[in-house]
Amino acid sequence: MDSRYTRQIQLTDFGPDAQEKLSQSRVLVVGLGGLGLPVLQYLNAMGVGTLGLMDQDRIELHNLQRQVLYSEKDVGKPKLDVAHEKLIGQNSNTAFKLHDSFLVRENAIEIIRDYDVVVDATDNFPTRYLINDACVILNKPFVYGALHGFEGHVSVFNHGAGPTYRCLYPTMPSSEEIPNCNENGVLGVLPGIIGTLQALETVKLISGVGEVLSGQLLVFDGLQQRFAKIGFSTNPKNKEIKNLQDKYHDVDCRVIDSINPEDFQSLREQETIQLIDVRTPQEYQKHHLEEALNVPLDTLEALPKIINPEKEVYFICQSGKRSEMAIRRIQDSYAHIKLVSVVGGMDQIKATCP
Repeated sequence: MDSRYTRQIQLTDFGPDAQEKLSQSRVLVVGLGGLGLPVLQYLNAMGVGTLGLMDQDRIELHNLQRQVLYSEKDVGKPKLDVAHEKLIGQNSNTAFKLHDSFLVRENAIEIIRDYDVVVDATDNFPTRYLINDACVILNKPFVYGALHGFEGHVSVFNHGAGPTYRCLYPTMPSSEEIPNCNENGVLGVLPGIIGTLQALETVKLISGVGEVLSGQLLVFDGLQQRFAKIGFSTNPKNKEIKNLQDKYHDVDCRVIDSINPEDFQSLREQETIQLIDVRTPQEYQKHHLEEALNVPLDTLEALPKIINPEKEVYFICQSGKRSEMAIRRIQDSYAHIKLVSVVGGMDQIKATCP
């Protein structure tokens, strides 16, 4: 056994047998952000044999306050490539499988089938429900982590006869009910705490050491430095899923016209454009593009008074999500006008076109 693992092998309740189980295990981590990185760093350091890395995002400057594996020189690079390179440097004995994609209905079963445990390190409800359903179908446990302001949640779903994610959250919330991360934010250290707890649950699942958080939601209050456990039971109907749903988004799937930041900046230099900033007034006041008119997402009824129906209209927000939401809300009423979302929003404008 590799001497690098001596300190944990020496533990009476862990030992060489548990270490061998880690070395033979295969873990998929979905999402290489604030939660996924500490999970990967600890599982990699502790000797998990095969780690699957899955993401298709690029590193942005605002990621760095919580995604501490990345550095300033990595901004603009694919998270998958940077994380892989640095994890190899941490432990060259690990076998890495790279999945250069997001987890979607079309690839979930095929990818998850090859792993023993799935770690949900995502930040959106549709992917969590997709992970849950795929894991139920394939009889795989998954380790859940989520962030809510100064609070973090951890649990283990579909472990043996234990409950699934749908037993705790039966119905996916609508897009209108989901808090916007650009407005609510996240304290940089919190993902590190929750991600580390997810790594611990993963190790316990694989090794059989300790009590797994199955049927229990661990809630961490960062402001009060307080932990609480909430118990919940299994709904047998949720263990009977045989097929994935037709879709995992509560919004329609119509294509939205978009423009990347570089082309958008070139267009601005060539002509006067109609630009609507759908962020809150507070965000708009902090920093906005000179020609942008502020029409917050919840006041889109003001739009007819300020746009020229003969020209395309560009929409921008902080990250690109709310601008897409704005277009979806109004595209039926403005079918005769080309509505275009600026990919990556103000974050990407500042990162790529300072």
